[in-house]
Amino acid sequence: MNNYTIKDITRASGGFAMLAVDQREAMRLMFAAAGAKTPVADSVLTDFKVNAAKILSPYASAVLLDQQFCYRQAVEQNAVAKSCAMIVAADDFIPGNGIPVDNVVIDKKINAQAVKRDGAKALKLLVLWRSDEDAQQRLDMVKEFNELCHSNGLLSIIEPVVRPPRCGDKFDREQAIIDAAKELGDSGADLYKVEMPLYGKGARSDLLTASQRLNGHINMPCSGVDEKLFPRAVRVAMEAGASGFLAGRAVWSSVIGLPDTELMLRDVSAPKLQRLGEIVDEMMAKRR
Repeated sequence: MNNYTIKDITRASGGFAMLAVDQREAMRLMFAAAGAKTPVADSVLTDFKVNAAKILSPYASAVLLDQQFCYRQAVEQNAVAKSCAMIVAADDFIPGNGIPVDNVVIDKKINAQAVKRDGAKALKLLVLWRSDEDAQQRLDMVKEFNELCHSNGLLSIIEPVVRPPRCGDKFDREQAIIDAAKELGDSGADLYKVEMPLYGKGARSDLLTASQRLNGHINMPCSGVDEKLFPRAVRVAMEAGASGFLAGRAVWSSVIGLPDTELMLRDVSAPKLQRLGEIVDEMMAKRR
């Protein structure tokens, strides 16, 4: 059995420049907010995702697709560039309490061998982290996910996202990100996608210090930053020890709902992703 390694989803420099288009109901809300006809049809999401994969994947080391709206279509249309690895989301988002993702479980419909035959090299699992929920349940879910991936020769990518506790109103996001990393950073996943401290805002020195605190527990890509701040955030996170990025909104959110989507993806989003990849290469070169 062919077992993929981290090198299969990195650039030649050894850094990650990965694109995410696996947003689901959150993307539907983005289209609605941009003025699209409501209810926003599934086909609108599918078309955007497949076009984004076609146009942007040549500039990415890997692209993350969801089964619900675009994975099958992307495979059938050969949307992912041969130079770009394919990652498939294996998470099932459960809405509730007025938000699109209130809980997450492993998607039982995922067929790891089938997606591998289609060219996927990794699976991804979103993990919601709340301080008042059972840590063992999270660890058990991640263990099950890792076993699913590794028994089929696929890489395991987890994406912990911190949320306020179910009960009470006290929430320290920065501490929660570190606590999640302590809990899940050595859980056996091949890659840990972490939320960027301070949302990438504030003084560079503060951001670097916060990132260094976090990277004492993990050494993985960063996310969760406004697109204007994202290039700086990638530099700072990598200076602190991260290995690149997995980004979606920072690359393509500004073209959601605009006319001539394909043109906008080429003229607006592609240069952003290309430059981010160059930053990753620059920062990796400094480590040699």
